[in-house]
Amino acid sequence: MKTILLIEDDSALRENTAELLELSDYKVHSAPNGKIGIEVAKKQLPDLIVCDIMMPEVDGYGVLEAISLEPTTTHIPFIFLSAKTEHKEIRKGMDLGADDYLTKPFEEEDLLSAIESRLAKVKILSTMKETPPHTNEGDVRNLNELKNLFDDTGEILKFKKGEVIFKESAPSHKIFLILNGVVKSHKMEENGKELITALYRPDDFLGFTSFTDNIPYQETATAVEEVELAGISKNELNTILVQNQNVSLELMNVLTESVSEIKKQLLQMAYSSVRKKTAQTLLQFAFLLNKKPEDAINISRSDLASVAGIAPESLIRTLTEFKKKGLIEIAGRNIKILQLESLAEVK
Repeated sequence: MKTILLIEDDSALRENTAELLELSDYKVHSAPNGKIGIEVAKKQLPDLIVCDIMMPEVDGYGVLEAISLEPTTTHIPFIFLSAKTEHKEIRKGMDLGADDYLTKPFEEEDLLSAIESRLAKVKILSTMKETPPHTNEGDVRNLNELKNLFDDTGEILKFKKGEVIFKESAPSHKIFLILNGVVKSHKMEENGKELITALYRPDDFLGFTSFTDNIPYQETATAVEEVELAGISKNELNTILVQNQNVSLELMNVLTESVSEIKKQLLQMAYSSVRKKTAQTLLQFAFLLNKKPEDAINISRSDLASVAGIAPESLIRTLTEFKKKGLIEIAGRNIKILQLESLAEVK
């Protein structure tokens, strides 16, 4: 049985999360703050650590630093669990050496998936033969360093809201990292209706079709809001992946998780009620756009309907229903979520 250390100062969230992990066959050690968490980590040597950021005594960044400096704990996978959603905060956590970063509120499946993938990675790496360390100055050793490479050396491109980043069937010579903004990928159906296939946010990769062949883009990518990207050539990325198994492994994990998310969205589109599809799509856009409860979402009704997989007329009727019930507030194109928890419980 794998052991997980959960460091969280919110007692209710700590107890609920610990119960979830125990029901999933993990042994759980809990700590109410960073200082105690560091002590428990050194004593228990867990297989993985899940840690909040904003805590008394020692915050999550301090915990990660202390764990990384201790020879007996430096190898332990570390997942941040935090209400901080800004791109710079996520990048800060990853720069310090975190393996993953989940934002609150989180889905139970997302947390379990992140834990399973990190533990699987450790198991795979432990079975690999050790390879000599790289000595080249430009070596990229992990996924976070790969993202930093995009930031530092990639071609920076900016797109206004509604601008096309690349079109379906166009040659795919570049891979992009989203620095700011949200991007939608979409295809045009035979009847002329647009179908949104995925939504991407800051720190997501964009433009994968094949690692080795220049297969054309399979869908169109368009900026949902102002977007900034960093792009590098597919040939350069291939060189990095060939030289470093660890980066290849981490990137495969990311792409696998992306496929799982798309499958989840397709199941929702196929089997959920119109009301649930609409509610979940509003919450999805609020999360992607990093909106706080008091902030309005400015998104076209056609995009909402396309992601939800329903007709625009059905979407508008459902939004009107939610407005009458006081779940949302509508002013033109702007939609403000008034009751987050109630919207999440819509069936």
